[in-house]
Amino acid sequence: MAAKTIIDIQKPQTQTVEAVKALLAWRGRAADPLPQFVELGSGESRVVLVLSNKRDSYYTVTGSECSCPAHNWHPGQRCKHQRAHFPETATIQKQSIEETLREADKNLSRMPYQYQRMVKASREAAAEDSDSIMPRTPFKPFIEDTPIAKEA
Repeated sequence: MAAKTIIDIQKPQTQTVEAVKALLAWRGRAADPLPQFVELGSGESRVVLVLSNKRDSYYTVTGSECSCPAHNWHPGQRCKHQRAHFPETATIQKQSIEETLREADKNLSRMPYQYQRMVKASREAAAEDSDSIMPRTPFKPFIEDTPIAKEA
């Protein structure tokens, strides 16, 4: 006999207030007043139960899914619950310039021929004369403290 799944992380379902109260009682937490959100798990298996504005149900929120109506109306976009409890900074990984250039070189063969030709020509021109566009002299800001004497 298969075990019953209580909360499905792949496609979460909205939970009733009574179900969340029972969960809080089982965990030994107070259910009066109703908490705005309840966090369950950690890491990749983290789930947050968020109280709806009508206070009649709890939306089940994960990093990729939410059971609120806004998430169903706008699939592929993050709803306000996901933005609040799963910040995008945690999902977006910054890339170094070297990694970006490596990816661009890898994808260059998929680009149209004219684009490839333009990129190769600009690389050759930059390799031949790198200082012609902008001289590489350091900028030294200065402030004139003393007035310059006028020449007679």
